[in-house]
Amino acid sequence: MSLRPKIRVGIGGWVYPPWRGIFYPPGLPQAGELGYASRQLTTIEINGTFYGTQKPASFRRWHDETPEDFVFSLKGPRFATHRSDLAGAGPTVDRFLSSGVFELGDKLGPILWQFPPNTPADEGAFAAFLELLPHSIDGRALRHAVELRRPKAPTNSFVDLLRRHRVACVADDNNPEVKDTADFAYIHLRRCADDEPAGYPPEVLDAFAQRLGERSSRAECDCFVYFISGAKIRAPAAAQALLQRLVAAV
Repeated sequence: MSLRPKIRVGIGGWVYPPWRGIFYPPGLPQAGELGYASRQLTTIEINGTFYGTQKPASFRRWHDETPEDFVFSLKGPRFATHRSDLAGAGPTVDRFLSSGVFELGDKLGPILWQFPPNTPADEGAFAAFLELLPHSIDGRALRHAVELRRPKAPTNSFVDLLRRHRVACVADDNNPEVKDTADFAYIHLRRCADDEPAGYPPEVLDAFAQRLGERSSRAECDCFVYFISGAKIRAPAAAQALLQRLVAAV
């Protein structure tokens, strides 16, 4: 797939039974779903790392089953983010980063740290957590993104905190403005509609493509966009439709 390499579009996970026969061809074995999805999209956000530790062999298999230019993002474990003492998450962060994630090689993209909506707005606690996130290990660069999942936009002081730590602030449909806090942008689009074949109306996808192209060119930063939630059955179609628009604009 020909596409400017700085903008990647995909979905959350790849195992979802309702996609079979709609996104996935009829009769495709489940074992072939990642290989198929990774050739229709340019990135996938792995959800399984949020719920439990994955084996190094799994990361190696995901690397080997996907095209050379494909990239995964990983959700950091909930045991690090869904806790009252964020400053004490260091051992959990370390275990996750030593669990085999580097078996993905160059296909390792950003790590998403997703916090529950009821997380207290304690910037001191967040600052302590951000101090735990390394930007490189043994010469391998790491990128981090934080998602608060709140209806209101983050405060200026919180944005400044993320900027000081070079951590991306996740944008979404509620808060679409991408904050310049890191050398990449991370976007969740959650409003796919079941009555829209491509998840969103064509004019909305047109606008997404235009804004992404303008921002990537202006800020010279990578963009990672994932269609999740909403009418999930439409997420792959939405990602494909946005990719088609981005390819056409190149």
